[in-house]
Amino acid sequence: MASNNERVNPEVQSQTLRRKKIMKYSLYAAAFVVFQTIVITAIALTVMRIKNPKFRLRNTVVEDIVYSSNTSTTSFGMRIHAEVTVENTNFGNFSFENSTVTFAYGGNTVGEVFIARARARARSTRKIDVMVDVSSNNVSSNSNLGSDLNSGRLMLTSHGRLNGRVQVMKLIKKRKSAQMNCTMGVNLMEREIEDLNCD
Repeated sequence: MASNNERVNPEVQSQTLRRKKIMKYSLYAAAFVVFQTIVITAIALTVMRIKNPKFRLRNTVVEDIVYSSNTSTTSFGMRIHAEVTVENTNFGNFSFENSTVTFAYGGNTVGEVFIARARARARSTRKIDVMVDVSSNNVSSNSNLGSDLNSGRLMLTSHGRLNGRVQVMKLIKKRKSAQMNCTMGVNLMEREIEDLNCD
């Protein structure tokens, strides 16, 4: 009897060891799958989430300003030197096409500046220096231009759109656009831009 028990015990022990190994490897495999799921989810929520870049007007300086607020002739002309920024918060480069930024007074176009196609690198801001000549040639005679000039402050807006695509890790390419909508006040006496706001 004792010899039979001795023969059975090694088999039982080997089966028990085998089960323990299988359980251990199964736990390792399950932990690996959970870890991979967490990593893939984190990448999907951060890296692969592609947003529209931000297109803004910054650091504006007024040069060569001329204006007349006479009742017979109301007009203005100036040169604005500004920095246009394209802020790309994505994990891929944003390549954009040629575009134009339009400056307006009272809904009338008073100046335009060309933006050449370029690229904003991943998670960085591209800065573009521009110079635009702004004049009241296209402003209708029945506008509030005379009273605005007499008040010493002109309200201008700037609008633009950059169309392009964001490329992440050379695998994902997605078309995106960046909008510019800015308002600014031109202080005619001080010859400077005040209250520049972009959204």
